[in-house]
Amino acid sequence: FPGGEAALIRFLSNNIRYPAMAADAGVSGSILVRFVVDKTGQITNAEVISAKKGAGLEEEALRVVKKMPKWKPGRQNGENVPVYFNLPINFKLQE
Repeated sequence: FPGGEAALIRFLSNNIRYPAMAADAGVSGSILVRFVVDKTGQITNAEVISAKKGAGLEEEALRVVKKMPKWKPGRQNGENVPVYFNLPINFKLQE
């Protein structure tokens, strides 16, 4: 991610909106999203691979992942290559 892990955490916290349906129902938890950073750094094939929590959490996690800026592509033997990435996104209600 451009700027490293701290920038990724900042991006997620600035862009995730807790779904109202989940907040009203008291639904929280971690959503694991898998995606591919392609040879150009674009995010492709984003999908939720964790157990479903419902109440809009999966949709919000996917929305934010698809909104991410280009990443620095993976490199192997001096060439850009596509790379799978698993990203946990935690939804936690404030007490």
